[in-house]
Amino acid sequence: MSELSFEELLQEEKPVHVRQGQVIDGEVISVKPDELVVNIGAKADGIVTAAEYSNTPVDLTTVVKPGDSITVKVLKSNDGDGQVLLSHKRVAAEKAYAELEEAFNNGTILKGKVTQVLSGGLSVQVSECRVFIPASLVSDTFERDLTKYLDQEIEFVLTEYEPRKRRVIGNRKKIVAEAKEKAAAELFARINVGDTVEGTIKNITDFGAFVDLGGADGLLHISEMSWGRVDNPKKIFKVGETVKCFIKEINGSKIALSLKFDDQNPWLNAEEKYAVGTVVKGKVARMTDFGAFVVLEPGIDALLHVSQISFDHIEKPSDILKSGEEIEAKVVDIKIAEKKISLSIKALLKDRNPEEVKEEKAEEEEEASVTEAEEISESIPVDAAIADAVEETAEEVVEEAEAPAEDAE
Repeated sequence: MSELSFEELLQEEKPVHVRQGQVIDGEVISVKPDELVVNIGAKADGIVTAAEYSNTPVDLTTVVKPGDSITVKVLKSNDGDGQVLLSHKRVAAEKAYAELEEAFNNGTILKGKVTQVLSGGLSVQVSECRVFIPASLVSDTFERDLTKYLDQEIEFVLTEYEPRKRRVIGNRKKIVAEAKEKAAAELFARINVGDTVEGTIKNITDFGAFVDLGGADGLLHISEMSWGRVDNPKKIFKVGETVKCFIKEINGSKIALSLKFDDQNPWLNAEEKYAVGTVVKGKVARMTDFGAFVVLEPGIDALLHVSQISFDHIEKPSDILKSGEEIEAKVVDIKIAEKKISLSIKALLKDRNPEEVKEEKAEEEEEASVTEAEEISESIPVDAAIADAVEETAEEVVEEAEAPAEDAE
């Protein structure tokens, strides 16, 4: 190994002269939680505080170790104590801004972490740069609460880039819309009417539920939620719940869903299960003036006509029955094609107590006859003149009977 000359030794030990704004590569000498000491080849070592290392609060001992190489920018060549103040984040920011400008010009998709949720949108960190995404450009649908995005990494493109005015605007809506269009095209390419699909309940209304099928939403109408009657979809489903259903209809971009699978149709074996003469139990669901509808099982309602409720005359079913009341009756008619079943409580009573029914019927007829006779007699007017004539005739007969006795005396 050759020896260095005196001039070369002097040159090697000659310190680097630094100036404000200069970018230098250095080596980390020591690390504290809030400060780095960096050898930059100058008379004095450089100092990088935690605030100048990153915009994000950080314990430097967790990200840097002695011996690491680091690129820094000179803020002050002499802080008054003979130290050089350095910044790492500003070098990173300049590099990031250059990347943002290139991404803006090329329409490149960027990724960043949401560090703040503001009243008007999201603040996203990209390296040491901040990008603002207005609330209207966060998604393709309006979202009132943006807090779910906090600390999440999201994708976006830049729609405005003016770093001197600190105006760097991102657009996530475009990414979401394009992704949905692609997913929708793939979904419609593979689904057909009759297919069983699985999705997530996205929204619930009074008339049904919207199910996210992964590319498009399908409507599960309230009438297709069950073979039985559904009054309120919110009592059956919850947002976020997974549901398996089948595609009933596809009309353009609209998908109609159903949970009424054919193999679960309660009318399939209803003709045997509810044959004429079968005694059944059910709950009164609703009433009209002409009868009560009784639920025998989900999907099968039967009519109990007002004339078949009791042997006594009643004006309407609600005079005797209550909604939700369980009743027992006999099937007197069934029409599968029309999905109609007729019930009778009177027929059931006749089977169980025929003699009692006969006696009760005879008493009713007798009471009816007496009542009718009384009504008829009361309706016939009595002629006062005829009554007086009858009374006078009777008096005359009495007088004639007494007269011979007086003559004999």
